[in-house]
Order: sequence, then structure tokens, then C-alpha cells
Amino acid sequence: MTVEYHTVTENEAGQRVDNFLIRHFKHVPKSVVYRILRKGEVRVDKKRVKPEKKLELGEVIRIPPVKQEEDLRPVDQPAVASPALLAMLEKAMLFEDEQLIFINKPSGLPVHGGSGYKLGLIEAFRQLRENLPYVELAHRIDRDTSGVVILAKSRQALTELHGLFRDGKIDKRYKALVAGRWKHGRQHVTMDLSKEEGTRQKVQVVEEGEGKVSETIFSSLKNLNGASLLEAQILTGRMHQIRVQLQNLGHPILGDDRYGDFALNRKFRDMGLKRLFLHSASVEFTLRATGRRYMIEAPLSDELKDVLLNIRISSVQT
Repeated sequence: MTVEYHTVTENEAGQRVDNFLIRHFKHVPKSVVYRILRKGEVRVDKKRVKPEKKLELGEVIRIPPVKQEEDLRPVDQPAVASPALLAMLEKAMLFEDEQLIFINKPSGLPVHGGSGYKLGLIEAFRQLRENLPYVELAHRIDRDTSGVVILAKSRQALTELHGLFRDGKIDKRYKALVAGRWKHGRQHVTMDLSKEEGTRQKVQVVEEGEGKVSETIFSSLKNLNGASLLEAQILTGRMHQIRVQLQNLGHPILGDDRYGDFALNRKFRDMGLKRLFLHSASVEFTLRATGRRYMIEAPLSDELKDVLLNIRISSVQT
């Protein structure tokens, strides 16, 4: 095994050196990556670097051989996507150009592996499109939420998208079916949110100044029998933001097994609702690098359309 020298490409520029090495070595434990960085075995333009060092176009990385036998012991092998999942992702693609890919993610599929799931959308998509030299998630949505997910095909596009999300320059709208009749009209909601103590997966509303500010504009699309279909325009991207805000307003999302009304969930389950009725319906933004304007919409799945139809039928019958 010999030392390797790699010149940073355009797609790699802006990436942290530790993340670059983790992807380069693939099945080598992360502890090994951080050890060779700490010992100075990795050099960028002949200089020692820290893990957080961001790579620049044209820099030369000295990549040492991984010498010890235990270093070569592979970690858990990556899961292989089933033909059915790959076919579903192919069918779920909404739009693709030279910079971006938009997918209508199905409910139940996490956007990436981890937290008990070895395989997510991004890992499966890389198996679907093995020819792509670069593809990364530009943002996240919850596993149980369906709808638009953006993938970037270059480091430059990914960095710009992160900036657009951070600066609130992406118009991102959801559809949610909530309990009760919505009587608030168009309502701009601001709440401070914080993770509940002792849990990483649940969020609560806290006093002003004690959490992260979350902002959403809610408006009614349709009032139904015992429920309302809302549009939610998110102005911030906090964890479980829409779900917690609506629960706090007394209109929990139907099918929500974490923040919802469990008795109502059972009632609407009889109408075919077997999942969280929250759907990332559209995104709209301009990519400055190309000047291209994107307006991408993701239709509701047939199962959610059927739920709305069943509710309308039940209202006629009663």
C-alpha cells in the first residue's frame, strides 16, 4: 500500500476534509479517519489539517495507506435496495436537470440511513444511479412525511441550496389534514420550540426566548366533516415544526402517532388514513448559479386522495 495524492475537484470543494476521507475510505471505521488526521498523516498542500478544514478547489490531499490489519476490517456492510424500492424511486422522480433532482418521497422512507434504518432515500438513490459522480441530500423531511425532496448533483449546487434555505429564500409549502374546523383564516404562527428533556425525537413549545423560533403561515384549503385541509408555508425549518405548532393550536395533524389525537386517529383510520397526513407539496426558488427558476409540485398519493374522498362521502351520508 502506498501514499495516494488527490486533487480537490469542483464537486469536492467546500467539503470538510473528515467527511471527504470518510467517503473515500467507505468501509473503514470513522475512528481510523480521525486518528490519521490527529497524527498528521493527512496533509493538504503539505500542511497538517484539522477535521473541520474545508477543502478548496485544486488543493492536493495526501492520503496515507491504512496500515493496520484491524483498520481494514469492514464496518457493517451497506444495505442493498430492493428492486421494488428502486422502481418506486424511479417512478417518484418529479424533475431532473444538470444541477438538481426532485423526488416525491413516499411516507415511511427516511431520507437517509441511521436511527435504526440502514437504508434511506439517498443511499437507495445512489444505487439507482450509480453513474452519477456526485449526489447529496439538500435538506431533510421526516420519515413519515411524504413529498418533495431535493438532491444536488454538484457541491456548488448543494452549497447554494443550503444558503437559500438558511436565508429563507425557498418557498416551501406543505398540505396537512388536521382535526376540527379551521376558523383562523390565514394565520402567521410564531412559537419557540425545544426538544423535550430526556428525548431526541420529540419537541415541545416553550416560553419565548427559551427555544428556537419557528414560523409558519397556515391557511385553509378546504373544510371537511370534522377535519380541515390546510396549507402550511414554513419560514423556518425546525424539527417537527408544523406538527407541534398545530397541536398547540388545538388542530393536531390526523394520523400523527406522536403529537396527535389518538381517538381521532382511530376514527379516521376507518376512513383509510393509516399514516401521518403531512405532505411536502411544493418548492419554489431561483438558483443563482444558473439563474433558473424552479417551481416543483408533488401530487398527493392515491392513499391520501382516497382519505379525502372517504371523508366527503361520510359527510354526505350523515
